[in-house]
Amino acid sequence: MSDLYDVIIIGGGPAGLSAAQYAARAKLKTIVLDKSPSAGALAFAHKIENYPGLTTPLTGKELLNIFRNQAIGFGAEYAEAQVIGANLSGNVKEVFTMDKNYSGKAVIIATGSMGRKPTIKGEAEFLGRGTSYCAICDAAFYKGKTVCVIGDSEEAVKEAGLLTKFADTVYLISPSSKLKVESDHPALKTQNLKVILGQSVTSIEGSEIVERIRMVDTDKKETILELSGVFVYLHGSKPIIDFLGGAVELSEDECVVTNRMMETSIPGVFAAGDMTCTEVRQVVVAAANGCVAALSAERYITHRKRRRFDWAK
Repeated sequence: MSDLYDVIIIGGGPAGLSAAQYAARAKLKTIVLDKSPSAGALAFAHKIENYPGLTTPLTGKELLNIFRNQAIGFGAEYAEAQVIGANLSGNVKEVFTMDKNYSGKAVIIATGSMGRKPTIKGEAEFLGRGTSYCAICDAAFYKGKTVCVIGDSEEAVKEAGLLTKFADTVYLISPSSKLKVESDHPALKTQNLKVILGQSVTSIEGSEIVERIRMVDTDKKETILELSGVFVYLHGSKPIIDFLGGAVELSEDECVVTNRMMETSIPGVFAAGDMTCTEVRQVVVAAANGCVAALSAERYITHRKRRRFDWAK
């Protein structure tokens, strides 16, 4: 059996990292499982100047780094790992990633709301038959083949780089004229990665499996690209809950339902941040949610009747 954590936190945004600070400071064995330190909504923010305590503006990534370092400083573990499933029904919760399974007494879900519903023609139809949202999950199926990654974020670039280790040719198709990474990003130096800028994919086509895509440039000129796999990394505003398998109660908008103390429908499972569809989506609100979730988790683990708010000596 894997090491037993007190708290497993899924998501490394402001809610997850704030929860990690409070949980670790309460001397709970805590780990944060983060798909990517640069994939969330805050990481994309160019400038943050209204977060309490900031005397000068910071980029979202810089603020996240502070959050992360604080959590680690209090003793939280941090692992860059993509969660692909979870078993939350027992007293010991299990969280599954591609590389390792984690066991914990409590789980805090803080994956945010940058998921999306299929918007490209054929995207939903070919899901699991050539369309994927997880390169690390499906890369091995495309050994020696041609695939594409759609997106311009650092997450998309990193996933494209991973695919180059398996596929013969990987096209990185960006709807914008510039990628959101530095020009010397290591993945961009890979010989079998070809970057296409300023193109929007309009349809994914094939018979039983994906065979081609259609894309247009800013002048509406259409190009057809023959390939076997499409990995979509376009972000939206839908809660990221696919790995939960319907285990917790969801609202009609597919938001995780919680009470005021961030408790979900499953004892020992908490949720915080944008995935609960708070009416005000601000960093300070997400951080506050994370704090409350951690204090509730501590009470659940210790069977304390009241939450303890101050852990300083």
